Amino acid sequence: MGVREFSTDYGGIDLFTIAFLAIFLIFIITFIIFVVKGISEWSYNNKQPILDVDCKVVSKRINVSQNGGYTDANGHNHVGSSSTSYYVTFEFENKDRMEIHVSGKIYGSIVENDVGKLKFQGTRFLDFNRN
Repeated sequence: MGVREFSTDYGGIDLFTIAFLAIFLIFIITFIIFVVKGISEWSYNNKQPILDVDCKVVSKRINVSQNGGYTDANGHNHVGSSSTSYYVTFEFENKDRMEIHVSGKIYGSIVENDVGKLKFQGTRFLDFNRN
């Protein structure tokens, strides 16, 4: 019996090419899913009525996402990109609550326990006016 040789060649396509194609397909599929999800949410919001309701601000939160950063072989830190998302939770007179994504400017102008009128369409924030 001879020694069995290991081959990474599958009919002209090597293992590296298969792995590269698999990763590329996963990236493309993920991108398509995000695009479809965004268009779907945009379409949903456009079909909803614009509501103007009394409410109270019950909480605020920030979500910071970092992408990329790494430490090189010399121990130097390289910062990637980051993004910050701002959310405000409103409570309506019937005690239902809704968390809505808002801009940083709006986030900074709203304070917990503010009472006023929230104007929104689906999940889209439009305006908040204090009483």
